Amino acid sequence: MSELSAPITQAISAGRQAAAIDAAMIAKLTSMAGDFAVNLTIALLILAATLFASKWAARAARKALSRVRGFRHDPTVLSFSVQVVRVVVIIIGMIAVLQRLGVQTTSIIAVLGAASLAVGLALQGTLSNVASGFMLLVLRPYRVGEIIDIGGVSGTVQRLDLFTTQLSNANNHKIVIPNSKVLSDVVINLTGQKTRRIEIKFTVGYGDDLNKARCILADMAHAHEKVLADPHPWTGVTALLDSAVEVTLHAWVEVHDWWQTQADLMQGGKEALDAAGIEIPFPHQVAVPYGDEDVVPVVRVQTIDDNEKVA
Repeated sequence: MSELSAPITQAISAGRQAAAIDAAMIAKLTSMAGDFAVNLTIALLILAATLFASKWAARAARKALSRVRGFRHDPTVLSFSVQVVRVVVIIIGMIAVLQRLGVQTTSIIAVLGAASLAVGLALQGTLSNVASGFMLLVLRPYRVGEIIDIGGVSGTVQRLDLFTTQLSNANNHKIVIPNSKVLSDVVINLTGQKTRRIEIKFTVGYGDDLNKARCILADMAHAHEKVLADPHPWTGVTALLDSAVEVTLHAWVEVHDWWQTQADLMQGGKEALDAAGIEIPFPHQVAVPYGDEDVVPVVRVQTIDDNEKVA
């Protein structure tokens, strides 16, 4: 009987041990599941709080920055700053969520750093546009609505973002310039100042009274309602050309009156000189032929592009 009862006793003992192990594993798994459920619940609460906090921080940043004059008059910089605040809050919240779930954020940050380096090398041109866009938003050499000239391309600024600057020229053509090119080129802000100078070059004959021509042009400019009295319109002899004397007119106007006033002064100067009997000569050349032929004058008709002179 003892020989038969020993195996039975061992089997019962092994069964009890297995049952105890299973109970311990179940208890441990239950505890782990409970802890994970608690951590997951807290992580979800942190995520929800992060999204709420990002929206609240964005609204608060927009409200606070709107009180600053530099941001209030520049919606591009305001929107960019608000987005930066929102993204920073979300990043901080996501790090807290990962830490709550037991993820080692230091290793993730290292991996992200290496990945960012690889992506940066592959997209260095695009990233240079982003960096240039950020610098343009900080330095603000121009704003939306101003007329600028970049590398010989001029137009009204329609939009400024992190990657490109969008212009619209006088023909309503859409012009898109990468920000890296904008920052590395010469930028001329044509409407960045309140006033702007008009410069028109007239030509008169060598036999005409130069002082009279200067006075006529100055009086004509002074009589125009859009021309500013200070600085006073200026005229002077600026070049002795082959066929004429160059007389330059300078007049200052408000920046928004520049185009039409320039056209008015150009027409008014031509009419005033004609009324005073002062000649605006055509450029001419003299051809000297070979042999006994007579000297024949050759008249060259002036084109629109010839030194911006009035024919």
